Amino acid sequence: MGRAKNMAKKLDATDGRGGTGGSSPPPAGPATVGPVAVAAPPRLRRRPLLALAGLGLVVMGALLAVWVYLANTDAVSVVAVRDTVMRGETITAADLMRVQVSPDPALQVVPAAELDAFVGQRAARDLSAGALLTREATTDQVVPGEGFSVVGLALTTELMPGEPLQAGDRVRVVATPGQAGDPATFEAADTVFAAEVVGVATSVESAQTVVSVLVPQGDAAQVARWASAGRAALVLDSREGD
Repeated sequence: MGRAKNMAKKLDATDGRGGTGGSSPPPAGPATVGPVAVAAPPRLRRRPLLALAGLGLVVMGALLAVWVYLANTDAVSVVAVRDTVMRGETITAADLMRVQVSPDPALQVVPAAELDAFVGQRAARDLSAGALLTREATTDQVVPGEGFSVVGLALTTELMPGEPLQAGDRVRVVATPGQAGDPATFEAADTVFAAEVVGVATSVESAQTVVSVLVPQGDAAQVARWASAGRAALVLDSREGD
């Protein structure tokens, strides 16, 4: 009996500490949260060739920038021909323009600052549009000068040299028997005159080429008569010394 009472007292003491007399289980504590798994970032695939190509483009861009800088540094402003000017024509301001170039030291170009000085001068030879202007290409002399005349000769192929004529060529105007070939009409004396070519014009509508020649004023009328009768031919003389 005494042992049973002691055991009952121990159980009552234990139940008093639990607070519910053993009828309900003790409250559960806070839930334990385990570590959250984080997905690893995807691994980037390396492309060595693409990276090298990009580096090459960067290097090429840098080299191009350096080349452009050096080219602009060497460029100078000079005078060029905007519109074609034929030999003997007066040069106007509209015929010239300023351009940036890297000229050959052997070419005597005209600095852009001197453009106005060439306005009003005459072309010493045919000046093509886009060409750089040189000092030798202009003159202050009038063509034709005093005591000279310019005569136009409409010539067929057989009355001209096989070599293409150029302004400045020294030629001789020679009388021929004419289209009829009558020897009686051929002037045997004083039928050759020295001349200089000042212009050549080719027509697409005709088989003839018009060659303008500079001759002494006293010979101009006779040369013009030969030309109108189709009795004038041109002989090209040596170009040495030009």
